[in-house]
Amino acid sequence: MILLIASRELRRLWLSPVAWTLLAVAQGLCAWLFLLLIDDFRNLQGRLVGLENPPGVTDLVAAPLFRVAVWCFLMLTPLLTMNLISEERRSRTLDLLLSSPVSVAAIVLGKYLGVLVFLLGATALIALMPLTLGTGTTLDVGKLLAGWLGLALLVAGFAAAGLYISTLTSQPMVAAVATLGLLLFLCVIDLRTVGGEAAGSLLGYLSLLGHHDALLRGLFDSADVVYYLLFSVTFLGLAIQRLDNERLGH
Repeated sequence: MILLIASRELRRLWLSPVAWTLLAVAQGLCAWLFLLLIDDFRNLQGRLVGLENPPGVTDLVAAPLFRVAVWCFLMLTPLLTMNLISEERRSRTLDLLLSSPVSVAAIVLGKYLGVLVFLLGATALIALMPLTLGTGTTLDVGKLLAGWLGLALLVAGFAAAGLYISTLTSQPMVAAVATLGLLLFLCVIDLRTVGGEAAGSLLGYLSLLGHHDALLRGLFDSADVVYYLLFSVTFLGLAIQRLDNERLGH
């Protein structure tokens, strides 16, 4: 049943001109930046020759591309997740869905899986951009894969948070704005430069971008992966609890 709901949600996204327009804008911005980064790398090559351990194309092209892609998905994800539950509530089909013999967990996981597949496809398209440079230069495949993994995990967390916010309202645009605000807060929460050491350490751990930056540097740490998995599972659990309470209320 989860796969059936996921395929229905994915089909809705594939047939939505809004989703394709958003995806095209995000891909276009990343492609434009990719070309600018390649041009900058070519201009820097003469100065990099004299360095003992010069940064490669992965550090100067792929890593900045993935960093900017984060902000593209920060804007894109709330607009794709805002309809997951709130549209069902607004169109009054949520009551029918909750009264069906389908578990709440299956509903939440199915909708999450559908939008996640769509978003992961978008991250794969972005990862293919620097990968094309492998024919003419040497890529650090390990760093490239770590950077893509970080982006994929971050997007998975974005989608889980957006799904949960979508369960709280019947207005999709309210869900989109609330999701954007929450994700933006969690991205800039790292205030170690102005807070105390203990507070800074805690906020640094909670920061979504802090764990992503480590993966971009090629520093694969299972703690970063676990953080993103726990982040996603937490919001999915909150979404399930929210809808389960609503089902019991009926």
